[in-house]
Amino acid sequence: MKKRLFILSQYLLPHHLLSRLAGCIAECRVRWFKNAFTAWFAKRYQVDMSQALVEDLTAYEHFNAFFTRALKDGARPLDETPGAILCPADGAVSQLGPIEHGRVFQAKGHSYSVLELLGGDATAAAPFMGGDFATIYLSPKDYHRVHMPLAGTLREMVYVPGRIFSVNQTTAENVPELFARNERVVCLFDTERGPMAVVLVGAMIVASIETVWAGLVTPPKRELKTVRYDEAARQPIHLEKGAELGRFKLGSTAIVLFGPQQVQWAQELVAGSPVRMGQGLGAPAQA
Repeated sequence: MKKRLFILSQYLLPHHLLSRLAGCIAECRVRWFKNAFTAWFAKRYQVDMSQALVEDLTAYEHFNAFFTRALKDGARPLDETPGAILCPADGAVSQLGPIEHGRVFQAKGHSYSVLELLGGDATAAAPFMGGDFATIYLSPKDYHRVHMPLAGTLREMVYVPGRIFSVNQTTAENVPELFARNERVVCLFDTERGPMAVVLVGAMIVASIETVWAGLVTPPKRELKTVRYDEAARQPIHLEKGAELGRFKLGSTAIVLFGPQQVQWAQELVAGSPVRMGQGLGAPAQA
């Protein structure tokens, strides 16, 4: 009964209003409030500050600065195995595996369309049909910056408006096409393994999504927006493997897509496996 009520509330709550209010709170600079809230959060979710570049909770100008905190050099060593595909973020594997019939497995009988995930552009979705995906869930205690699984040159960024359901195991199992319904930012790269998509999926109370090249992406109008970076008028944007790609100001999930016969995920990784940014997520597919 409790689970049913929770799912019902997900459809009834004013997602965007709640998230914008949370964003205002997260940007509050009133010293006593932001210090108290940050301390409560760190204790509630057992945040390990020993790895943070700035360990003092009171030194952050607001909660969002704490939440998107940088780590000390060496805190996330990169897998140096030749060809290794790196995990883009701290968290846990939600799901990973093949893209079958143009759909990505979500949980417990649910899947969603690659075409819808990437914003409805059939040309953008075509290279990933029959390929492979990995979905990484970031919990509140995790490091919330997202990094490049492989070196790549940015080809296109798409802001896809949508709902912002909470993202957790319960919603994954009960909200159809959850990740293709939530607000998200799609980043398409050209890499040594062919096209790669990194999708930053928002969730309830996620105030915003940022990328290193565009800053705050969530536009004032929730309308589909595509920006191409492979045009002659734009300076090419190339990011090395392990470089920061973007960050979440609260929440959520990162999804990585590759084309067919390009990658092979690490055999030891299954749904629920804890992961860290920089560890080996997979390797080039065997010929």
